[in-house]
Amino acid sequence: MRLLLIEDEEALGAALRDHLIAAGHAIDWVQTVGDASTAIIGTPYDILLLDLNLPDGHGIDMLRSLRRRGDATPCIILTAQDQITDRIAGLNTGADDYLVKPFDLDEMTARLAAVARRYSGNPNPLIQIGEVEIDLAARSVFRAGQTVDLTAREWALLDQFVRRPGATLSKRQLEDALYEFGAEIESNTVEVYVSRLRKKIGGTLIRTLRGVGYRLEG
Repeated sequence: MRLLLIEDEEALGAALRDHLIAAGHAIDWVQTVGDASTAIIGTPYDILLLDLNLPDGHGIDMLRSLRRRGDATPCIILTAQDQITDRIAGLNTGADDYLVKPFDLDEMTARLAAVARRYSGNPNPLIQIGEVEIDLAARSVFRAGQTVDLTAREWALLDQFVRRPGATLSKRQLEDALYEFGAEIESNTVEVYVSRLRKKIGGTLIRTLRGVGYRLEG
């Protein structure tokens, strides 16, 4: 997924960024409301990770502004404010989840996946496509009962297809989902990962529509 992390604490921001990149996500990390607003205008994000106390404003005000103008991008609030009134305010403003610092990084990853499943219209973490079974919660794949080992980027690519069943995804969409802003991308990167994924889950499951993109069949 392509994520926007809005967090001004250097140590925590770096830890979150590194953890999520290792999990196969593309992360853009900003530290102010102003930079976040600029990033959101230019990039379609799958989920926002939003701290509340930022140097130039409050995360709640930023989220409220997004919702008022019709931006429904899923949002998980990350904050040290643990009062129930703070949680209620965040959820009522339009947040999809609320994590109180300090939190476990693996728990945050699990909550990210849960929010993504809800927005994909498929809250069931178990997906069956032919002989391939995908467990979105455990991030595991089986083919004909045998475990399929995927790299972080291969999983990220498969996740994009599974979360958009029947949709044709362009090369640009897949690049945006796999790489953060400013990352160097080879011209054939998506083709390489699609080829690797086909070898592992079956050559007929991902269809190429020339000049358009790719689609998960079945």
